[in-house]
Amino acid sequence: MTRRSGRTGAADSRCPSCRAPILRQLVEVLTVTADLTPLTPAEQEQARGPNRLIWCLTQRPHSPPRLRWITAWHPTACPHPHVADHQCPGPTRQAPLF
Repeated sequence: MTRRSGRTGAADSRCPSCRAPILRQLVEVLTVTADLTPLTPAEQEQARGPNRLIWCLTQRPHSPPRLRWITAWHPTACPHPHVADHQCPGPTRQAPLF
C-alpha cells in the first residue's frame, strides 16, 4: 500500500496559491479544505457565514489530525482548536528581485 503525496491531510500541506497551511479531508460527504490557524470564539463568530463552516480539529498522539463537524451538541468547553474553511486570498505578491 502506498501513500499518495499531498493527500494525507498532514499539517505541512499548503495552499498552492497563497501557501497558507491547510488541511484537506473528506468529512462525511464534503471535501473540506480548512485553515490550520486556531480561532478564538469571537473570531469564529466573525468568520462563520452561509458559505463558511467552522470545524473542530482533533489531534491524537498516534493518528493524523481530523476535522469534525461542530453541531448543536458540540461541548462549549471543547479542548480542541476550532478552524474555519480556507478562503484563499490569492497568490502572495513578492517584491521584484531587480
